[in-house]
Amino acid sequence: MPYDTIIFDLDGTLLNTLDDLADSTNYALSQMGFPCRTIDEVRRFVGNGVKLLIDRAVPTGTSEDKKEKCLSIFKEYYSKNMENKTRPYDGIIEMLSNLKKLNINIAVVSNKFDRAVKGLCEKYFSGYVNIAVGESEKIRKKPAPDSVLEVIKILGSSKESTLYVGDSDVDVITAHNAKIKCIGVTWGFRDKDLLQSCGADYIIDKPCQINDILK
Repeated sequence: MPYDTIIFDLDGTLLNTLDDLADSTNYALSQMGFPCRTIDEVRRFVGNGVKLLIDRAVPTGTSEDKKEKCLSIFKEYYSKNMENKTRPYDGIIEMLSNLKKLNINIAVVSNKFDRAVKGLCEKYFSGYVNIAVGESEKIRKKPAPDSVLEVIKILGSSKESTLYVGDSDVDVITAHNAKIKCIGVTWGFRDKDLLQSCGADYIIDKPCQINDILK
């Protein structure tokens, strides 16, 4: 069965959001009087939602109350500063445009909080993305397959005709849990060895290589 739907992760896959995430994390940490983190540390911390990002960024032994306050500061600051340095990776817009010409359904499923996911997709990918879903209380976040399966249902597609594309172990496990094929991308926040060890069905180094998989 040919593929008619591609679901993308957002951070590290379509958008390079790392600088804005690091800036917002360090703003929140500094407001709490905590030490700041390097960009490489933040790179390792992202992928499981902003709550875990902050849990990992704060000092060991930080109380839950202080974690919650730090998370609240982060969300408020990031909501106003998430477009400062964030940009699509090279070749992403061209790849999405080509998929549209092929009448492929395009969706985004992310562990970033839902308001940010929808806002970023509207700014950078308006006209390309059919549906964008982020973290909310309504549905379990990745690697649970719930949001991916819901998107497949909404788009009227099937598991067999859907590909999931992401840059991390969380994405590969999500695809496995949803029982769909996964493309791992090497330009994001994790490396090729990790994607291979997790069992990505395909691994690509450039967005245009998705075309080769669709053929």
